[in-house]
Amino acid sequence: MVLAFDGDLEFDPALFEVRRAGIPVPLEPQAFDVLAYLVSHRDRVVAKEELMDGVWGGRFVSETAVTSRIKQVRRALGDDGHSQRMIRTLHGRGYRFVAPVEARSEPRPVEPIRYTVSDGLHIAYQVTGGGDLDIVLISGFVSHLELDWADPRHAHFLHRLGSYGRLIRFDKRGTGMSDRPSGLPDLETRMHDVLAVMDAVGSRRAVLVGYSEGGPMAILCAATHPERVTGLVLYGSYAKRVWTKDYPWAQTQEVWRTYTDQLVNRWDWEADMRLRCPSADVPMQRWWAQRMRASATPSTVRALLDMNAQVDVRDALPAVRVPTLVLHRVGDALIDVGGAHFIAERIPGAQLELLEGADHFVSGNPDQILDPIERFVRELPSPADRPLALAAVTAPTGPGAGELASSLAAAGGRRCSGPGGRTVVVFDGPATAVRAGLALLHGVDRLGVAIAEVPRDAAELDAYGVQAAIALADQAAPGSLWITPGVRDLLAGSGVVIEAIDGAEPIFRAVAAQ
Repeated sequence: MVLAFDGDLEFDPALFEVRRAGIPVPLEPQAFDVLAYLVSHRDRVVAKEELMDGVWGGRFVSETAVTSRIKQVRRALGDDGHSQRMIRTLHGRGYRFVAPVEARSEPRPVEPIRYTVSDGLHIAYQVTGGGDLDIVLISGFVSHLELDWADPRHAHFLHRLGSYGRLIRFDKRGTGMSDRPSGLPDLETRMHDVLAVMDAVGSRRAVLVGYSEGGPMAILCAATHPERVTGLVLYGSYAKRVWTKDYPWAQTQEVWRTYTDQLVNRWDWEADMRLRCPSADVPMQRWWAQRMRASATPSTVRALLDMNAQVDVRDALPAVRVPTLVLHRVGDALIDVGGAHFIAERIPGAQLELLEGADHFVSGNPDQILDPIERFVRELPSPADRPLALAAVTAPTGPGAGELASSLAAAGGRRCSGPGGRTVVVFDGPATAVRAGLALLHGVDRLGVAIAEVPRDAAELDAYGVQAAIALADQAAPGSLWITPGVRDLLAGSGVVIEAIDGAEPIFRAVAAQ
């Protein structure tokens, strides 16, 4: 997006230029990054410490260096510390870019950024394209709704995807233009952002396109809310982020920790782009670096990577009952293609299409990714009833079971009848179910929690997972909440403290929720 201000000045993040009357104004790269950060956050005051983190990436830098870069930017713009027409200093608080800005007309339509509220946080979203089909793009790692358009190849990816229908994009909580929560929640909680944005734009049902780190969220949403999902597209993604013997395609914990430390400590996003997209030229590398530095701070990036290390949606794969396309480049430099085979083999009816090349990020030869996506969405069948959804079933037992069931229902669950007339309460996901159970469980009552595929609106349930939850509740010690291994796996990164229970069968106890 080219921004114009002060008459004949233009700020062009795609070309990393400031121009006056069409002629580039000399500006050192670090000074340009300072300007870019202030412009992208022009709706508020940027604290000096935040500016240091965003531009220098946590490396030691003196306040004199920051002040020097501000002076360089002002001089390039024809501003000064006395008039402060463009960059205002708020002593003791920070800096703010205050010049009126106008977006120059470009060959692409620029739609407004809007906000909706999810779990008390403001989530930024943008709608482009148009048509009868809704497409929700769940980006990898982080995104920035405005800067996403600044690279021509990435803009082409978004434009063409939006030519198939109404393209709905959002910045996940904690990144981009969305609110920063205190800490980053688990995958199930972050999935609420998808549903909140769909509700805000009036989308009853959509194709979910999840790439890289966005894939597991798309999988979980399709499994737990099939009535909202027309189809599922996964590109360059995975079911589990860290290596185990039964998932050998991921990086080991040691390699992942080293990668995280290097990224956070060096703050070298150009090098990260070369890893994610070996074909990236220098302008793309610079765009990626600017986009990432504007989207998250080093502490946020570390929290995101730590959370991603906990992701494991393997148990959700068989519950995905929507048309699914799995795409992966055979030489993907970041995510091993073996994970794509694993996903496609476990999602019923999934199509697997392997692509040549080593680029992981979607800006690398985007049409190679978009061609099969276009065929897939054009051939989607009319939405049919898909009554089964993945859910967390809680089974209370004990003298206060009836009152406990009512409290669980009031906490967001759906009260149902299980085998033998036993009362069970169904939640959309295990993290919500377990947190509610731990908060409400008292005295000698007991709770069992299991994963089951159940009809969305049925009042009577008899799935295997329902029976498993009841059996766990009957075995549990007084005052305790027992869970199955499937629940434990889906709770990864949720902050729920889990202990193993000695015995022949693998059973676990949830003891606390952070």
